[in-house]
Amino acid sequence: MNELLLNEQIYQRVILDLLPTAEKFVWIATADIKDMYVERRKGKFDTFLSVFADLIRAGVDIRLIHAKEPGPRFRKDFDRFPELIESEHFERFLCPRNHMKCILIDGRIAFVGSANLTGAGMGAKSPRRRNFEAGFLTDNKETISRLMEFFDTFYLGDFCKDCGRRDVCPDPVA
Repeated sequence: MNELLLNEQIYQRVILDLLPTAEKFVWIATADIKDMYVERRKGKFDTFLSVFADLIRAGVDIRLIHAKEPGPRFRKDFDRFPELIESEHFERFLCPRNHMKCILIDGRIAFVGSANLTGAGMGAKSPRRRNFEAGFLTDNKETISRLMEFFDTFYLGDFCKDCGRRDVCPDPVA
């Protein structure tokens, strides 16, 4: 399957339909990360971090890479969930050079596209306030394997040693 997702289709398919089905792991890379609200039950919205907290409580491992510090509203919501602070199932790091946007779920499905992990990027905002975004959803094993290998290499700090931006990196992995 190779499915083109545009605008609010990203929010519907990736954030609402697929993310909550993760059983083993979710790996997310984004340049920008902001507070994003998702519909948890009909007409009831909460921060997407509540989805992360539910997944962590279910034993799902989450890796999150982002390029810059999130804003104060995100940090306030983040602090509502002790799972995100205390659990060994949640790991995140900041890399100023990261610009990729991808979501990998259980090594079985991947979304790769232009959208940052924000309400405007993922299509969770109203049509007049969201960005114009495009991306692909795939279950192609070779594509997912290559993407996971790249993500893992990046996540484990293999690029840190020769990085030309160490002077602006707040917390090098290696």
